[in-house]
Parts: sequence; C-alpha cells; structure tokens
Amino acid sequence: GTQQVPPNQVITGISLILTIFIMAPVVEKMYAEAGQVGSTQAIFSEPSVKEIFEASKRGREPLRQFLRRYAEERDRKMFFDLSQSMAVRNGNDPKNITPEDFRVIIPAFVTSQLAEAFKIGFFLFIPFLIIDMVVANILQAMGMFMLSPVMISLPFKLLLFVLVNGWVLLIKNLVLSYA
Repeated sequence: GTQQVPPNQVITGISLILTIFIMAPVVEKMYAEAGQVGSTQAIFSEPSVKEIFEASKRGREPLRQFLRRYAEERDRKMFFDLSQSMAVRNGNDPKNITPEDFRVIIPAFVTSQLAEAFKIGFFLFIPFLIIDMVVANILQAMGMFMLSPVMISLPFKLLLFVLVNGWVLLIKNLVLSYA
C-alpha cells in the first residue's frame, strides 16, 4: 500500500506549488530585466516584434543563471560534448555551440536534479528498510512466519514519518537547497 501513499496527484500538486515558490524570484527578475515591451494593440507591428525579441534576450539571462547555478559541472560538460558531437554528425559547425546554450544547460539541470531526487529517495528509503528488517526479524523470532511484515511495519513507517515531521523536513530542505 505504500506505493500509493501519497497519490501521484498529491505529489504533482506539491511539485507544482514548490516550483512556483522557488521560481518566483527568478521569474520576477526575468520580467524586470525584459522591461516594457509595448502595447498589446501594436504587438504585431514591425518595431514591436523587434522589441519582443530584444526583451526575450534580456529576460532569459536570469533563467540561464539559475539553471547554470544548479546544474552540475560534469553534467554541463557531458551535454556540451554531446551537443558538439551531434552538430558534427548533422553537418553543422560545433563552434556555434557554447557551454552557456540552453540546449546544454537545460538537460544538464534536469539530469542534476534527477540525481538529487534519487539521493533524497535513498535517504528516505534507508530508515524504512531498517524498520522492515527489524519487524521481519521480530516476527520470525516469534514464529509468526505467515504474518506479512508489511502489515506490521507500515504503521510504524507512517508513525516515524509523522513523528519526525517528515513533510516539513523534506520540503524545508528542498527549498533551502535553492536558497
């Protein structure tokens, strides 16, 4: 039953809320650096299109800084090398690709964050594994081979998570890792 606790919708909702919370300062900085673009009535006029492109160039720099800051160097190097080799295969000039390109830092950021997520999952898994092993050993020592250890250990896992204030610790440390 622990595979469905909490449901995927709850995890997705928490992720979305935390993403908005963490990215709000970056988005505000992007908006401030982009500046005024013009009125919505003249959005498709020639000068306005140029203004939009210039504003997007200015506004993307805070996002680039954020992604670069939280992408591991080894991941950035790997995707830079991969981008250059793909450019050569496709007959393009690899010198047009820089380590600061979004095609390099976005996948590097995602890969870095996936690695961090697996580390967090592993650190959450260890105490629960220990509880499973202790409960299984106690049940075997008592001769209760037919009783599933999961039925006994699940309440203890939930109790431990609630007693240590697991959600608060998890979310607080996750948000502080971006501070």
